[in-house]
Amino acid sequence: MESFDLSEHGINVEWVMRNPDPSMLYEEAIRFEPGASISDTGALIAYSGEKTGRSPKDKRVVKHKKSADDIWWGDVNYPLDQHAFYCNRERATDYLNICPHLYVIDAFAGWDPEHQIKVRVICSRPYHALFMHNMLIRPTPEQLKDFGKPDYVIYNAGTFPANRFTTGMTSKTSVDLSIEDGEIVILGTEYAGEMKKGIFTVMNYLMPKLGVLSMHCSATADRETGRSSVLFGLSGTGKTTLSADHKRYLIGDDEHCWTDNGIFNIEGGCYAKAIYLSRENEPEIFQALRYGAVLENVVYDEAHHHVDFNDTSLTQNTRGAYPIEFISSAKIPCVADHPTDVIFLTCDAFGVLPPVSKLTPEQAMYHFISGYTAKVAGTEVGVNEPEATFSPCFGGPFLVWHPGKYADLLAEKIRQTNANVWLVNTGWNGGAYGVGSRISLKHTRAIIDAIHSGKLNDAPTEIDPIFGTATITKCPDVDDKMLVPQHSWADQSAYKATAVKLASAFNENFVKYASGVSKEVLAAAPRV
Repeated sequence: MESFDLSEHGINVEWVMRNPDPSMLYEEAIRFEPGASISDTGALIAYSGEKTGRSPKDKRVVKHKKSADDIWWGDVNYPLDQHAFYCNRERATDYLNICPHLYVIDAFAGWDPEHQIKVRVICSRPYHALFMHNMLIRPTPEQLKDFGKPDYVIYNAGTFPANRFTTGMTSKTSVDLSIEDGEIVILGTEYAGEMKKGIFTVMNYLMPKLGVLSMHCSATADRETGRSSVLFGLSGTGKTTLSADHKRYLIGDDEHCWTDNGIFNIEGGCYAKAIYLSRENEPEIFQALRYGAVLENVVYDEAHHHVDFNDTSLTQNTRGAYPIEFISSAKIPCVADHPTDVIFLTCDAFGVLPPVSKLTPEQAMYHFISGYTAKVAGTEVGVNEPEATFSPCFGGPFLVWHPGKYADLLAEKIRQTNANVWLVNTGWNGGAYGVGSRISLKHTRAIIDAIHSGKLNDAPTEIDPIFGTATITKCPDVDDKMLVPQHSWADQSAYKATAVKLASAFNENFVKYASGVSKEVLAAAPRV
């Protein structure tokens, strides 16, 4: 393989591999990466070091006069001046220039040719190269030959720290996006997900400018009609698990766009949580973690290289990254017709939201902007009881525009296509965490199946007295008692107090968005 010339990026390393085969990256990882190994199923095991998750407080966006008025500045998008960005980029290229080996992945984001961008990843770790080989859309040899100038370049120098004395830095980690330069610079973190979400952030800026809704969601499609369904949900709500459904085509597990013609996946792969993964509960994902996949931060038996997915001693955020075609039900190319159903997934640890409710367009906007799920007691230091968590548009850390822009686009798409909108609770029933029980995956799958089949379109409903949503009271293969939360709680006074507590949290969270929405959306708030 000829070495690839990176001099146009200020990098003059002699040994550069461009789009190497996974087998070559395996060999490089085993030779040069500390701790790298191969699982008994053939996946590459790699470790991200100190950082085992994203660093949202270290994300920076260059404040430039051309885009400054578009960006939702604040806790999500911290501004960075152009000079500081160039300092960080030079720090990154200086580091990459002293590396003996570099890897380049040239690939695409977006399966719709009309909205596709060209991405170049420059990195020093084979694991990072294989990860982005999996997560981006892999070019054919002809496409690679004619790739030309990339639209966005990722300089991944994550092994090298940021200079904490550079203006705008608050730690040794910095993930910087310059929209105008078409560049992302990574310093001080080796967590591979920063690259994936960096490109998603780019699409979250570019697509709404074109009237296209970018979405943090999974998507599936009916095998006969081609009509799709999108599933929104924060980590731990079941988004990836529920989208791996052999009865339907998989369009994608995490990032999509909704155009005037339908939906398309942004990515060429899946990034599934591996914690407590089993062949019995998630067979499609389990079998996908084979040769060519990356297993990140897992613990394995050194004698047999068998991965213990129940071992969280390194992190609870264990992950598997694999090409989407490793899922047998994947539809290639990853595009589909307009959704018939929009599903908001929430893991309600308070146990007061119904397993399934139908939403009006105004309620849809309210719950979309809210982006609710709950932290479970005992999973994080200091969390002793269920704790409400809100992430606007179910993807707050990756938004660039104000949440209202994405909500307006969603409402527009829903009205244009007459899509149904559902709120599905994958959390607790019959009481809060510690009293009630988690809704089984079997029951949640039955609910999703009933949505997709159209059986819930005309199902009987009961208006929730606090949340105002239409609670579905009959669903095939689900006990009626489960479907109405107040019926499943033994202690009715405890139910009401807990429901009021959660409703108040919704209302308190929404105050920051109230000025940017209509009175109809405000009226969709819970009644306390």
